[in-house]
Amino acid sequence: MQRKTGPELLDEDVGTTQEIAASLADLRHINNWFGGTCTTISLLRKVAFAGTSRQLSVLEVGAGAGDVPLAARKAVAREGVELLVTLLDRAQSHLPAHGPASIAADALHLPFVDDAFDVVSSSLLFHHFEPDVVRQFVDEALRVCRRAVLINDIVRSRIHLGLVYLGLPLFRSRLTWHDAPASVRRAYTADEIRALLSQLPARQVDTTRHFLYRIGVLVWK
Repeated sequence: MQRKTGPELLDEDVGTTQEIAASLADLRHINNWFGGTCTTISLLRKVAFAGTSRQLSVLEVGAGAGDVPLAARKAVAREGVELLVTLLDRAQSHLPAHGPASIAADALHLPFVDDAFDVVSSSLLFHHFEPDVVRQFVDEALRVCRRAVLINDIVRSRIHLGLVYLGLPLFRSRLTWHDAPASVRRAYTADEIRALLSQLPARQVDTTRHFLYRIGVLVWK
């Protein structure tokens, strides 16, 4: 299955305020039901227990409503790990009105000093970047993090695409009906992700497979 790029409606802010809110709610369900939230929890747990501190400052890039890092914060707190979460998204309208610190900014030009956060994390963002932009994104995330860059994304396959179409009746936003299959088509395979990240100079990169075609990546600093 060849990678096929195409616009995603939520990225383009196509739709009414209500439709965008419904799409963000659908994303929360997708992450909770189909492995996205669990993937980030697993990776953050690995970073926390690889060091001596049980407190991690986390910048979530492309955060949307922030459901994934906030669910992770609650989950790892039961294991004595404290997450200090900051949310960043290109669209202020996607960010929650109340909750943790949030900022609207470009993922490729993060408005923070070097080593500002322990972890720079993203969920369902990596596949939005073309191969020539991947290096720029990861380099910028490495600049801002102290410990690791966390990438949580989906893997492209025909079976995955078929499952997405079967699951569309679970969701109510027309944006989701368009964007969910489009995301699978523009996603990378696990081998492609490893090849792209192998171009980083002298970095340890750990990749793990997770539930329902999720892949987790830790690029260690």
